Amino acid sequence: MYPTPIDRWSPVGRTLYKISLPIALGIWLLPLIAVVVTSVRSSSELMIGNYWGWPRHFGLIENYRTVLFGSPMLHYFLNSCLITIPSVTGAIALAAMAGFALATYPFKGNPAILGTFVAGNFVPIQVLMIPVRQLTLHLGLYNTVWGLILFHLSFQTGFCTLFLRNFIKELPYELIEAARIEGANEWQLFCRIILPLIAPALAALSILVFTFVWNDYFWALCLTQGDEAAPITVGVAALKGQWTTAWNLVSAGSLLAALPSVVLFFAMQKHFVAGLTFGATKG
Repeated sequence: MYPTPIDRWSPVGRTLYKISLPIALGIWLLPLIAVVVTSVRSSSELMIGNYWGWPRHFGLIENYRTVLFGSPMLHYFLNSCLITIPSVTGAIALAAMAGFALATYPFKGNPAILGTFVAGNFVPIQVLMIPVRQLTLHLGLYNTVWGLILFHLSFQTGFCTLFLRNFIKELPYELIEAARIEGANEWQLFCRIILPLIAPALAALSILVFTFVWNDYFWALCLTQGDEAAPITVGVAALKGQWTTAWNLVSAGSLLAALPSVVLFFAMQKHFVAGLTFGATKG
């Protein structure tokens, strides 16, 4: 059965694997290490061209203080929170209810609706750039936080529904029938039976959607203009100057922008792994 377990490899293969793994990991982490080192590098070192050498003068406090309090970064951070939290909460809530209906109710249009959700995930987002932008202009939602919330809510709900529908479909249908026989209505069945059983899937999906929305740059650039509703991804790009760029400030801003996603992942790592492996085994 492929792949062959490591303990069955030849001694030469295991040795090469142990040698190549840290090398590949170091190469993969090299850009991140460069960003971290640049974020604590002083401006004077960048002026003299010390881009890759070890910093002789550190500007850790100065760089991060300038990014946080000498630029609108906190405003961008607040916008990202106002956009991401409602988008994730709304998408998960709508998808859980839609997934429950598609998984348990064999109504006539079930396959067609499910096919619509599946097909929507294969549409290139670049194709929708002009129509979505024009729609936000006509509705008065361009360059607003609500415009980005409604966009992410609409586009993430399809993926989340497909994801949760498949998880709910794997649950024993006898549990649903037993709850109905005992007199539970559909809302009680959904809240007290289904949601607790798919909690690991909800946690894993929440992390994925949070990462998608928080790290979005393409749609934030298309649907905003200026600083009023721009999220932190656009704010990091705004740290670049017109004539020169302080790469130490850009690097510090990039790390601050990535910090919430990293913290959330490690805080919910156990639930994320449980959600991904939920239903992978039987018995």
